[in-house]
This record gives sequence, C-alpha cells and structure tokens, in this order.
Amino acid sequence: MITTSSRPPADQLLTWLLRLAGVAAVLVLGGIVAVLLVQSAPFLVEYGNALWRNDWQPGQARYGMAAMIAGSVVVSVLALVIAGPLAVLLAAWLRYFAPLMRRPVLALVELMAGIPSVVYGLWGMLVLVPWINQWAPPGASWLAASLVLALMILPLALLVTDTALGQLPARYLQAGQALSLSRVGMLRRVLLPQAGPAIVSGLVLQFGRALGETMAVLMVAGNVVQWPTSLFDPVRTLTANIALEMAYATGDHRVALFASGLLLLLVTAVLLMLSWRLRGGRHEMA
Repeated sequence: MITTSSRPPADQLLTWLLRLAGVAAVLVLGGIVAVLLVQSAPFLVEYGNALWRNDWQPGQARYGMAAMIAGSVVVSVLALVIAGPLAVLLAAWLRYFAPLMRRPVLALVELMAGIPSVVYGLWGMLVLVPWINQWAPPGASWLAASLVLALMILPLALLVTDTALGQLPARYLQAGQALSLSRVGMLRRVLLPQAGPAIVSGLVLQFGRALGETMAVLMVAGNVVQWPTSLFDPVRTLTANIALEMAYATGDHRVALFASGLLLLLVTAVLLMLSWRLRGGRHEMA
C-alpha cells in the first residue's frame, strides 16, 4: 500500500488541493441549502398549504405555485420525450451502423453542448416562436419551450448514451454474434438492455437539467401563470418566475421565491439519487 508520506511532493500537493476543493464544494452546497431553508422556513409554516393552489398573485398575498410546478414538469417531460429516444437511436446508429461518421458527428454534438443557453433562447425567439405562431398563435408556448429544451439536452444525452454503449464488455457483442443475431436484433435484445441503466441514469440527469433551465425557457414559453392544457398554451416555469420577479420582490413575495428555489433543489436532489441508484444497479449487474 502506498502511503501519503511516500508520495512525491507534487502528488501530495495535488492530493491536498483536491481535498480542499472537495471541502469547498461541500461548504458551498451546504451554504446554499442553509440559506434556502432559513429564508423559506417561516413562509412554508404560514403559507405551506397554499403553495399547491393555482393563484399566484403576490400583491394579494396569494402564493399558489401549482400552475408553475405543472408548467415546469410538463415542459421538461416533453423535452425528454423528444430528446431521449432520438439520442439513444442516434448514438446506437453512429456506433454500430455508421462508425465512420461517429467522430465528426460527436465533435459537432460536443460543440452544441457548449453553446450558451441564451443562444438557444434567441434562436427559439427568432425562428421557432414565429413558425409556431403561423398556425397556433401566440407561438410562445409549452411546445416552443420543450423543443428548445430538447435541443439543449440532446447533445449530453447522446454523449452519455454513446459512452454507456462503449463501456459494455466485448463478451456481450460476442454472445450476440454467437447467437447469429442481426445487428438490429443484437442491439435490441443484448446491447441496449445491458446499457439501459446507465442510459436511463444519464437521461434522468438531463431531465434535472431541463427542469432547472431558466433563460432559454423564459424567452420562448410565454410566461403566463396558468395551468397548461394545450401544447400551444403559454406557460411559466418556477425558474422563469424567480428570474422575472426576484429583482423587485420584497417581504413574503421574496421569501416565496426562495421557497420555490428550495422546491427545485429538492426535486433535483431526488433525481440525482435516482440516477445514483440506477448506476449502482448497473455496477451490480456487471
């Protein structure tokens, strides 16, 4: 066993820097959670039951967030429904049916992953919203927000799927070949089921990213506080609501926005634990 004292000075310095970085990350996260809890606790005690109503009218001390919670969920779910299958199919096609195109396409996908969200929002405002407006006014809607989010989460979902397929042991491929399965049959019956937990884990994380996205959604969703009943209805998400109103909010209104931030943090934590659980299950299977 190699002890810390036997390592070169450079390795010891790097080890301590990594430890400090880990401690700093824990302190920052703990500070964020503490601030949200301290700011939100009195409000949740007084208005906790009212959060699940539809009426968000801070001027009249009504802080119902149900419509915005529903807006956040439906926009993110539709984005995942669009981007998830597309990412899995495209990753599988590149790896097993078009390997010569895989590297240039992945380079383009990595470039897409680095584009700032506000750029996707601008594209949505200038192209997508007017296009939808031609046949279902006003254009800024649940559908526009989901399409923009789908475009944003597609690159990382594809990269995660490609990595999951690439980490499969060669024996799965050899087993499929031994059974004389076609490439489609091998993919459907052997490779995708084995890589499934890692793929789903990555998609869950992308769902969390879609749920927390703010600027791009704010620019194309319409930002009307109402229960979403149609793909073409304008909706407002919790994140967009915080961004729109925090600048002028005071008193209970301001604390209500902190409470919605705490709610988003809890949902993200649940999604992260679900992702860990899925990845743990995969390791046990391997």
